[in-house]
Amino acid sequence: MTVQTIKRLAAKVLKCGENRVRIVDLAKARDSLTTDDVRGLIKEGAIQLKPSVGQSRAKARFKAERRNAGRRRGEGSRKGTYYAKHTLKQRWMKKVRSQRGLLHQLKPRLVEGAYAKLYKMVKGNNFKAKRQLVLYVEENKLLK
Repeated sequence: MTVQTIKRLAAKVLKCGENRVRIVDLAKARDSLTTDDVRGLIKEGAIQLKPSVGQSRAKARFKAERRNAGRRRGEGSRKGTYYAKHTLKQRWMKKVRSQRGLLHQLKPRLVEGAYAKLYKMVKGNNFKAKRQLVLYVEENKLLK
């Protein structure tokens, strides 16, 4: 029998894949003709079963240790939607800071008392975005 056939029969007997079958004594194995012969060779030790190889957890453990130390937790490592990645407070700060920055730029061009009023409106969540703030200023003629 060919080596491939022997391996196939041995794999069937051992209930494993062909890659896990190791033929130790090739001369004896070639003389076998039946599945019973292959069973006999397995008992003799001429055909052996290689141990199964699992996936090592070493790298996973190392990564987990690093994560516990605070590594691999940056913005680029996060998966999920914008709302899943950014807390409500982070979104609020980003919005308010950008609107206050725009207000600061507009301050010299605003009419008297408008800056304080708009500042409080920004704080009160009146504007969804900077564009709405600009539109409000234009519609209410708050520019000099």
